[in-house]
Amino acid sequence: MTLRSPIFRKLLGSAIVLVGVTLFALDFYLTRYTAQREVESTRLRLATAARILAGEIPDAPGANLENWAMTAGARAHARVTLINPGGVVEADSQHDPETMENHSGRPEIREAISRGMGSSIRHSATLDRDLCYLAISFPYHGEPGFVLRLAVPLEDVQASVAAVRRRILAASVVAALIALAFAYFFSDSHTRRIARLRAFAEDLVHNPTLRALDVGSNDELGALAQSLNRASTQLRELVERLNVESARREAILAGMAEGVLAVNQELRVTFCNDFFLRALGRTTPATENMPLVELIRDPELRGLLERVLSSGAPLKERVQLASAEGRTFEVQAAPLIAPSYRGAIAILHDITDLERLERVRRDFVANVSHELRTPLTAIRGYAETLLEGALEDSENNRKFLEIIKAHSIRLNNIASDLLTLSELESGKPAAEPEWVSVNAALKAALHTVESEARLRDVSLVWEERTDAQVRGDRTRLEQALINLLDNAVKFNRPGGKVRVETSLGPDGKVRIVVADNGIGIPSDDLGRIFERFYRVDKARSREMGGTGLGLSIVKHVVERMGGSVTAESQIGKGSTFTLLLPPRVGQTVS
Repeated sequence: MTLRSPIFRKLLGSAIVLVGVTLFALDFYLTRYTAQREVESTRLRLATAARILAGEIPDAPGANLENWAMTAGARAHARVTLINPGGVVEADSQHDPETMENHSGRPEIREAISRGMGSSIRHSATLDRDLCYLAISFPYHGEPGFVLRLAVPLEDVQASVAAVRRRILAASVVAALIALAFAYFFSDSHTRRIARLRAFAEDLVHNPTLRALDVGSNDELGALAQSLNRASTQLRELVERLNVESARREAILAGMAEGVLAVNQELRVTFCNDFFLRALGRTTPATENMPLVELIRDPELRGLLERVLSSGAPLKERVQLASAEGRTFEVQAAPLIAPSYRGAIAILHDITDLERLERVRRDFVANVSHELRTPLTAIRGYAETLLEGALEDSENNRKFLEIIKAHSIRLNNIASDLLTLSELESGKPAAEPEWVSVNAALKAALHTVESEARLRDVSLVWEERTDAQVRGDRTRLEQALINLLDNAVKFNRPGGKVRVETSLGPDGKVRIVVADNGIGIPSDDLGRIFERFYRVDKARSREMGGTGLGLSIVKHVVERMGGSVTAESQIGKGSTFTLLLPPRVGQTVS
């Protein structure tokens, strides 16, 4: 794995080139230096030998000089040549002087005559080889200008230089191997450290919680490791902040009472919260990048998002979603624009209940106006009749005043019921809640409607199975029971019966049932009977003095006590109203 690393190969290759160039330059320098030292050493040796031999030259000329030259050359291990002031060779240890040319032009000879000693390295035409020459001048038989020259072949110098070079080369090879070994381990160490830094940097992107990287030595890589550790700490803090912000955003979006939907430019879902899914009736979460058409098929919402994406401007519309059971939403859509992203976000506020309340408010205003207009019109009409002369009509004036009184009572009842409803809907308790006996409240209610029941020939039957207590306002509970009993009596037939039953249900709640065998309620009207001013038979209800608010008051009273009220009815067979109220803890059926 190390050999495959490009940086390892670069480091090792650079080390090899550096060591090679260094050793080559060192070998070149040492070789030249050694050669120069060998030449200088040879010159010094020849100079010393020449001075010694110059003092030993015999006085006899001729053959004696030749013999001496050969003997001197053997002792000095050099070629010995004796030259007279005219440049003629008198004797030579390796060549016949008779055949040798004049040497006065030789550079070492000229230098020796002028300076006393001369040297040169050149090719010998006589011996046909390179020689190192050294010559000294000396007087012979009192005559100056004689020159004694010694010469050695350069092969000897070169052999010495070659020997030194071999030693240098061997040392260089050993040094190169050691240097390359150090370079290998240095490169391997740096490569491994760089690999650790790279792995740490790559893992840091996916796992910012990595432990700190070992810095190692205080070099550039150590400084880089310290920088990565600082970056890791900052990235960890940034990721933690982003996670907190993301969790906060998710919690906010999940807890919103509005639906949130985000899509990209291709109308693919990037986010939607649980409220949006619940509004659509989906039990499974939406997958990311799901096409919007697979999540919701309503063209109005898709068209709104398409217009926002195309125009880049926010829009606000009311949309009724068939996929959300026809509920109505106020949709606020805005574009999401970033340098590398484009999308849109829609916030859906469910205004179904608000629209229903607005409709109820409109109906309420219309109903109140209608309910008030009838008695007010009657009162005005009869008052005007009296003022126009009927006041003197003894036969009808009292009748007209009784009608005005009846309508005034009706107006008072409507106002009283409206005030009661307003108080119940305000949420403010009329009195401090107390434990109320259901039997006591029923007895009071039965006593109130007893006379009306006798007039209409309706019997009241009470089946008492418990003496339970509930928490609430006794006056309001009695009012609710009176309204139920009064309706059961008024909308009954002669000889009819109203049955009242109190018991504890299987779920432990107090159960109050008011049932009659009267005219009954049509099934189409059964779901709206608890609405204000709603009447099944409007003519008969007004005839009997009803305000249309009684059952609405019953519903509000029971719900404020933490209970519920339901109704069942069949035309011609009667109606049954059931109240369920939370009991006092520890109660049992008596």
